[in-house]
Amino acid sequence: MDTGFLITAFVTMIVIIDPLGMTPIFVALTQGMGPARRRAVALRASIAAALILAVFAAFGEAVLGFVGISMPAFRIAGGMLLFLTALDMLFERRTKRREGTAAQAEDEDDDDDDPSIFPIAIPLIAGPGSIASVILLTGQRPGLEGLALVMGVTFTVLALVLVLFLTAGILERVLGRTGINVITRLLGMLLAALAVQFVLDGLKGVGLTG
Repeated sequence: MDTGFLITAFVTMIVIIDPLGMTPIFVALTQGMGPARRRAVALRASIAAALILAVFAAFGEAVLGFVGISMPAFRIAGGMLLFLTALDMLFERRTKRREGTAAQAEDEDDDDDDPSIFPIAIPLIAGPGSIASVILLTGQRPGLEGLALVMGVTFTVLALVLVLFLTAGILERVLGRTGINVITRLLGMLLAALAVQFVLDGLKGVGLTG
């Protein structure tokens, strides 16, 4: 088993999904719900996101090939996308955008107050960044073994998301907004470095670097 790849995959997925950063948003979206209803929303959102990411991990590269996009090209594009996400994390724009998406969902769904699929599962958990990440990671390790490793890591991160959602109220009180912001910025720095590495791997794949 490639320990280095597992560490890279875990860091990539936990940074891009950012369970801690989503916890206050989950609290806001489920405000006023009873404990049982909040647990049901958290469970449905986690399962839906897991299914979406599993589909893209299994078939994403095949779809790219069908439309004529090479894996090195997707690595470069995906790395740029993740770098922009890292900048948003560093300058807190990502949190504001997520809160805006959550507020929009609340305005549009006054009659149906179940936010588990939209916006929690899509796009807050299984958004463009996490979808690009699972495709990039499975592209680095083609075959069933690579898919199993990536999905194992992804499901582990989503399990952490579920745990944090279930303890969201307690966690928000313990860390406070300042603590969550500090951790989010540190994760943003890690994501920026990983994004640059994806771009370098893509450039190497097309023979532009040694």
